[in-house]
Amino acid sequence: MNLLSLEMLLVFAILGTCAGGVAGLLGIGGGVILVPLFMWSFNFAGLDPHILVHCAFATSLAIIVPTAISNSIGHNKQGNICPTHVVSLAIGAIFGAGAGAFAASMLNGEVLRLLFGLMQIAVAAKMIMGSVRPARGDLRDQVILLLLTGFIGGAYSAFFGVGGGVVAVPLMVMFLRFPIHLAVGNSTALIVVSSFFGTCFYVLSGWNLTAIADGFIGYVFLPAVAMVVPFSLVGSRIGVHFAGRFSHAKLVWSFAVLLFFIGGRIILTAI
Repeated sequence: MNLLSLEMLLVFAILGTCAGGVAGLLGIGGGVILVPLFMWSFNFAGLDPHILVHCAFATSLAIIVPTAISNSIGHNKQGNICPTHVVSLAIGAIFGAGAGAFAASMLNGEVLRLLFGLMQIAVAAKMIMGSVRPARGDLRDQVILLLLTGFIGGAYSAFFGVGGGVVAVPLMVMFLRFPIHLAVGNSTALIVVSSFFGTCFYVLSGWNLTAIADGFIGYVFLPAVAMVVPFSLVGSRIGVHFAGRFSHAKLVWSFAVLLFFIGGRIILTAI
């Protein structure tokens, strides 16, 4: 099927809205929905399987950038973002995004698909089994931990084509002991940096690929970016609006259940 067919446009619009809503609610960038969407659509359209997963990751990241900016504005208005935290997180994310994109470009697409699913389930299990109670103290002086969290989030973001919040949020909750709403807010700001630099690295690494079809710049499929972004932005505003209405425990469990579901589906398709 043509990637620009009416049916595909409708799928992009619906799932783009859902991805934006999940991103705004949980601070995870929406890539957990976008990546499987593009894996399916690119495969259905007959894209070269050797580069299909890389293209799904890169296109997802490009869409996440404007969505994350919108989410950050909303969370900042609610007081859920600490600029001091974000600076350290962003510095680490820049280096992490470069490392993650380089590593992904060296691996086979099916290996990446399996790793994506396994990592989603591992993060979900850790959130459920680990201690996720927020601390009452202020950890703003722990710059090294913030830099490390940013690096891990940036590397994960670029490697798997997601916002990076799927690891940044649990790291901030479990190890930095931030309240979930502060972790989600900081994560949205971190995602802006990690997804932007991850996209740039994917564009550069795929620049000279001859197997890429029309509409691609590097590994990024520009028509999909243009189609999904408007709907994703609408969904993200809805998600941010409802984020402050849920308790810490409900957000943590919702986050974990979502990751289990997405991870399981990806593993089944990779086996």
